[in-house]
Amino acid sequence: MILSVSRRTDIPAFYSEWFLNRIKEGYVYVKNPFNAKQISKINIKPDVVDCIVFWTKDANPLMNYLDELKDYKYYFQFTITPYKKDIEPNLRNKSEIVDTFIELSKRIGKEKVILRYDPILLTDKYTLNYHKAAFSKLCQRVSGYTDKVIISFLDDYKKVSRNMKEIELKEMTAEDIYEISDYFSNVAGEYGLKIETCGEEIDLSKFGIEHGRCVDGELIEKIVGYKLKNLKRDGNRSACLCHECIDIGQYDTCAHGCLYCYANINKPKAEENYRAHNPKSPLLFGEYEEEYVIERKDVKSFRLEEGEQISLI
Repeated sequence: MILSVSRRTDIPAFYSEWFLNRIKEGYVYVKNPFNAKQISKINIKPDVVDCIVFWTKDANPLMNYLDELKDYKYYFQFTITPYKKDIEPNLRNKSEIVDTFIELSKRIGKEKVILRYDPILLTDKYTLNYHKAAFSKLCQRVSGYTDKVIISFLDDYKKVSRNMKEIELKEMTAEDIYEISDYFSNVAGEYGLKIETCGEEIDLSKFGIEHGRCVDGELIEKIVGYKLKNLKRDGNRSACLCHECIDIGQYDTCAHGCLYCYANINKPKAEENYRAHNPKSPLLFGEYEEEYVIERKDVKSFRLEEGEQISLI
C-alpha cells in the first residue's frame, strides 16, 4: 500500500502529533468524504505500508518526529509558492520555509524531497514577470537539495471562486502557459532540475517538460529497494498519472487558509474542524460516535516476491 498523507489537508504542518499517534496504534479511521457516518479503518503498520507520500507546505512540525518513522519509507511533495498573505494568509515567512526544505533534504536526501510550485495563477500583482523572478530565486536557493520541480496551473476557477472573490484572477491563455513554461524550463536546466506537470492536459514536451506522477511507483521502488506489483493508475482525473494510493486526510481541515485550495472550499468549516481536532482520536477531527458504520479496508503490501510477475502501469 502507498499511503498519502495527505492531498486533502496538510497533515505534516497541522496534525503531526495525531499522525504519530496513529503510527503507534497501527491504524487510522477515515471518514467517507460523501458520507461522514461511514468510516474506513485502515491498517498502517510497516508490513503493509510500502511507502508514505507526504504533502505539505511546511514540514517543520513533522521534523521533530522523523526518527519515529524509522520503520517506514517515505518522500515529500513540498509546495513553495511566491504568494503573499493576500493569497496564503497563514503561512510562515517563505524564506524560513525554504530553510526547512533545505534542512529536510539534508536529513533524508534530495531525491526524497520534491519541490512543488503550484498552482500558478495570474493577477495584476502576480504577473508572468513576477513568477519568472520568483522561480529563478527559488531554484537558486534549492539547487542541490532536490532533483525535481512539479508545476501546475490554476484552472478550476468556479470551484475556488467563493474564496477568491476579492482577488481579480486572470485566466491563463495557452500563450501565457507557453511563455512561463519556456522560461521555467531554461531556469531549471541551469540548476540541474527536472520539471514535470501535475494533472495537466496541455503538452509542454517541446519545452522539455513532461507529464509527471506525484505518486510515482518507479520512484518508490528506488526508495524502498524492491519491485512493486499490481500498481494501477489512480483514475480520479484523466490527466492524473499518479499510482493508486490511500489518502488518510479529510477535506476542509487545513488551517493554511490558501484562497486557491481545492480541498478547503469552506474556510469557516475548515476552522471549525481544525478546532475539533483531538490528537489522540483515531479520526482526524471529531470523535467516534455510535452511529458510525466502520468498515475494515483490506490493504496489503505491493512488494513483489520472488517468482511473481510485475504489473506497473
